[in-house]
Amino acid sequence: MAENKSHELAWAECLKIIRDNINPQSYRTWFEPIKPIRLSSKTLTLQVPSQFFYEWLEEHYIQLLQKTLKKVIGMSAKLEYSVVVDAHFNGNEKYLVNLPTNGPTASAQNELGMPINLDTPIKNPFIIPGLKRMNIDSQLNAKYTFDNFVEGECNKLARNAGLAIAQKPGGTSFNPLMIFGGCGLGKTHLAHAIGNLTKQTHPQKVVVYVSAEKFITQFIDSAKAGNNHQFINFYQYLDVLIVDDVQFFAKKERTQEIFFQIFNHLHQNGKQIILTCDRAPKDLNNMDERLLSRFKWGLSADINNADFDTRVAILENKMYQDGITLHKDIVEYLAHNINTNIRELEGAMISLLAQASLTRKHIDLNLAKQTVKNFVKNSTREISIDYIQKLVCDYYNIPVEAVKSKTRKREIVQARQIAMYFTKDLTKASLKNIGMMFGGRDHSTVIHACQTVNDLIETDKKFRHDVEELEKRIKINTF
Repeated sequence: MAENKSHELAWAECLKIIRDNINPQSYRTWFEPIKPIRLSSKTLTLQVPSQFFYEWLEEHYIQLLQKTLKKVIGMSAKLEYSVVVDAHFNGNEKYLVNLPTNGPTASAQNELGMPINLDTPIKNPFIIPGLKRMNIDSQLNAKYTFDNFVEGECNKLARNAGLAIAQKPGGTSFNPLMIFGGCGLGKTHLAHAIGNLTKQTHPQKVVVYVSAEKFITQFIDSAKAGNNHQFINFYQYLDVLIVDDVQFFAKKERTQEIFFQIFNHLHQNGKQIILTCDRAPKDLNNMDERLLSRFKWGLSADINNADFDTRVAILENKMYQDGITLHKDIVEYLAHNINTNIRELEGAMISLLAQASLTRKHIDLNLAKQTVKNFVKNSTREISIDYIQKLVCDYYNIPVEAVKSKTRKREIVQARQIAMYFTKDLTKASLKNIGMMFGGRDHSTVIHACQTVNDLIETDKKFRHDVEELEKRIKINTF
C-alpha cells in the first residue's frame, strides 16, 4: 500500500487525521512547517526546522504520529526526521541530521542532532548575533534594587518571596513567581530588584529581563527571518527569565505557544521564571489554559495600594536618595492626597520641586496643594462622614465595617467614638444622622461618645496625641 503512494500524498493523508485530533493552533505551529521528503520501504522522512522542533514532536505527539502512520502506510511503518538548520558561519549552507525514531537512544539521537555548546556563539534577540552566553546583557535597570524598594503590608509577601528567590534562583517553591497588581505599584521595580540581587549573589547565572511587548516584537522579527529556533534557543539558555506585563500575551496565540515551550524547558530544568501582570492569573482572558495553569504553579503574590505610612516612607526614601528635605506637613499632604499609585506619588514630589525651582517660590503647603491639583481631579475634599470613618479606621488599621458593627471590643469602641467626635465637630450632620451612619445607633450614643473623647483628651496623653494627629490628617486634606 505504501509503495504506491508518493510521500506528499501519504503525508497529506496523515495531516487530515492529525488535524482532527489536535487544536488548530497546535496544528499550525507544529505540523504545517513540516515537509515530507521521501517515502521508501514504508519509512516516511519528514523535514523539520530545528532540533528543538523534533524533540517537541517526539515528546508530545509521538503516539499520534505512530498511530497515524500505521493507518496510512501500514503496520510496519517507520518515521525518520531530517533536521534542517542554518549553519552558524554561512547563512546559505544547510546540513541534514537523520534521527530515526526506532534507531539510537534518546541521548544518542540528541548527539546526532545539534546540541549547542555554551561556548558556541548564539543569536541574541536583544542586540546582535555572536554574543557568548556570559556576555548576554541582562537588560536590568541597576537603579531598581531592594535597598530603595520600601516594604509595607501592601507588598511584603512579594518582596520576601523575591529575596528568597535571589538567594536560591530555581531552588524555591516560588517558581514561577507571579507578581500582580495595579499600575504604578512597584511590580517592575521589584522584578528588576530580584534580577539585580540574583546577579550580585550568583554572578555566574544568566539573568534577562524583557517586557512582554518586546518579547512579542522579537518573536515576530524572528519569524520573519525564519529563525524561530534560534530565538527559542536563546531564551532556553537563561538561568533566570523575567517577563514584565504578561497580560499583553492575550490574543497572541503564536507568541503564547512559543512562550509555552520556553516556559516548560526552563521550569523542567530548574531555571527561575518571574512574571508580572496587572491582574491575578484567574482574571486573565484570551490566554491558553495550559499557559495559565503554569502561571499558577508557583506563587502568585499581589501588590496592593500602599497605606498612608508606606506612602510617607516612600517619599522619605526618595528624598534621601535625591538629597532633598521637605517639611513633614508637606510630605504628609502628598501622601494623603495621592493614594492611587507610587508612580504618581513620586511624580507629584518631582513636580513640586520643579515648580518651586522654576518659579523661585518657597515650598510650602499652599504650593503643594497647587501641585496636587495636576494629579488629583478634585483635591478639595468635602469632609464627609464616610471620609472621616475611613481615615480614622486607616489610622487604627481596622476595617470601616467594624465601627458600624455591634462589637464592644475596646479598640473598636475607641475608634468609633473618635470618628463620631470628629463627625459632630466637622460636619453639619445631625446627631440622629450621625448615629444612623454608625450602625443605626441613637443620638444619645453619639453624645456619650463625644463626651468620652473630650474627657480622655484631658486625661490621657497618648489618646490626646492620636486625636491631634487625626485632626491634622483630616484637615490637611481640605482648604
